[in-house]
Amino acid sequence: MPDETLLENVIPTRDALERLSHEGAPVLLRGCDLQALDLSRLDLADWRFEKCDLSRARLTGARLEDVTFDHCRAPGADFAAAMLSDTVIDGGDFGNTSFLDATLSDVSFRRCKMTGTDLSGVSATAVSFDEVLLVLGMLPNFSFRKARLNGVDFSEADLRACDFRDAVFTDCSLRDAHIVDCRFQGADLRGADLGGIRLTDASRFKGAVISKRQAADLLAQLGLNVL
Repeated sequence: MPDETLLENVIPTRDALERLSHEGAPVLLRGCDLQALDLSRLDLADWRFEKCDLSRARLTGARLEDVTFDHCRAPGADFAAAMLSDTVIDGGDFGNTSFLDATLSDVSFRRCKMTGTDLSGVSATAVSFDEVLLVLGMLPNFSFRKARLNGVDFSEADLRACDFRDAVFTDCSLRDAHIVDCRFQGADLRGADLGGIRLTDASRFKGAVISKRQAADLLAQLGLNVL
């Protein structure tokens, strides 16, 4: 494999990055300013971004295989229709970022802020979330089947028709989330905050495992006390 190219603390142009893309060598960008830069449709496979600013950057249709975003800032960035495979987003701020209609395969989101992020229409396979803030996120029809969700905050998120079958929740929150038509059969919800869930919504948890405390909270809406 060709030697890695290092760009550090610079403000690169699209032309410069496009030339590097055509060369095919892996690239490491460290502390670079990519704000509002158009990177759409570029092949960035095997690139690594460390502590870069990608605020409002356009990566629509970009190829992002084996790419790592390490503690980057990308609020308002556009990843629509991008191809993410074996991609890692570790730390940083990806709030209000769009992944509309993107393809996500073996993608790992870790310890990052994704408030208001749009994951509508994605094609997702083996996507993991670990200590991720997804408050007000848009994830309709997303499949979390058999996922192990650790420290994920779905408060007020749009989770309509999501598949949570056999998922395990640890230190998570579903407080005030929109769960219409979700499937929770076999899910372990004992590690999830179900605050704001009305008893009329509880039928959606049919087949799931909840704790006695969670059951008591739901039944308290009927004025019943569980002893």
